[in-house]
Amino acid sequence: MTVGRRWFWGGPTLQGLCATATASSQFAIAETPREETAAILFTSGSTGPAKGVVYQHGTFDAQIRMIQTQYSIEPGEVDLATFPLFALFSIAMGMTVVIPDMDPSHPARVDPARIVRAVQDHQITSSFGSPAIWRRVAPYCTQRGIKLPTLRRILIAGAPVPWQVIEQLHRVIEPEGEVHTPYGATESLPVTSISGRELLGDLCERNRRGAGTCVGRPLTGIELRIIRITDDPILQWSDDLTLPDGERGEIVVAGPVVTEEYFGLPHATRLAKIHDGDTVWHRMGDIGYRDEQGRVWFCGRKSHRVVTKRGTMFTDCCEPVFNQHEDVSRSALVGVGPKGKQRPVIVIETEPGRSSPGRQRRTLQGELLALARANPTTEEIHHVLFRRNLPVDVRHNAKINREKLAVWAGRRLA
Repeated sequence: MTVGRRWFWGGPTLQGLCATATASSQFAIAETPREETAAILFTSGSTGPAKGVVYQHGTFDAQIRMIQTQYSIEPGEVDLATFPLFALFSIAMGMTVVIPDMDPSHPARVDPARIVRAVQDHQITSSFGSPAIWRRVAPYCTQRGIKLPTLRRILIAGAPVPWQVIEQLHRVIEPEGEVHTPYGATESLPVTSISGRELLGDLCERNRRGAGTCVGRPLTGIELRIIRITDDPILQWSDDLTLPDGERGEIVVAGPVVTEEYFGLPHATRLAKIHDGDTVWHRMGDIGYRDEQGRVWFCGRKSHRVVTKRGTMFTDCCEPVFNQHEDVSRSALVGVGPKGKQRPVIVIETEPGRSSPGRQRRTLQGELLALARANPTTEEIHHVLFRRNLPVDVRHNAKINREKLAVWAGRRLA
């Protein structure tokens, strides 16, 4: 298609297409019942093969209404779509969409200068993206004193968001702007949400002590329960499954944004869905608990839990203990050996240029083991390994592939 003057080549022109699209009556709107299949969206594949999630038109409609209401999104705003799929939601909410100059399949490699330029040039008011993107943009802006005053909100999802990134972004956006960290999954999104301002402070301190990551309260229309941990299918709902507040278990949700099945994968559907009359509960595959104020805390993926002779350890309760060290970029808890007798191992990715082989690394290892001993959540960890880059998922570049890392760690400790 030619935009502007066409010379000697063929094909349609933008002017010609606009001329044929002046009358909306030319385009009949399809009648789509709420229960009709609208799309198949694939999971990120961070904990196994990617699965196709069946979306109905009613699911999409509920998502749009829930997101627009929760974050007070208004028609006429301008959205920076760093995750292109979400551009469809933005258009449905009446927003103008700007696609930044980046490779969406490698968000961790984004050039922060290009993101900043897009925000400034197009007066961006809203953006959704992976933590991997904002881990690059936030320090880039703070180090150069760059402000992005048009941004009203930044939504960050796909993996736990470092509190340092949230703190930096609040110095960059407008005073009334907010950073939100919604929680959900391809099978049910959104489920909970919390603002950055609520997170910073006591909740971050509790995270550093091993409490997990607070993901906020359930959104309007979402029912959320914590049930006992099991890897077996649960075919029918029973109230006996529910655990009391404060006790760790698997997070399950029900509501209008919860999908009902995986395409062509009946066994995976049985493992992930619990039927309760006409209601379908989705098992998030995540471990968490509710606190005394009704907030939900994320402790890690169920499949990533490490079961030792002494008990069960969860990734998002252990890793923040190590991440608070200034030389640590991020860490990953993995288990080596059979369930019930696993050795907990922490794998460290250091900040660039902060640690080198030899004596400095041995010093860092000693400091990290001292942190582990000082905390009852991590005192069982006696092995620290270092790796230049932790393997991550292909979608967000933020979810650590702990299955692959566990195999690597097992070889190193053999």
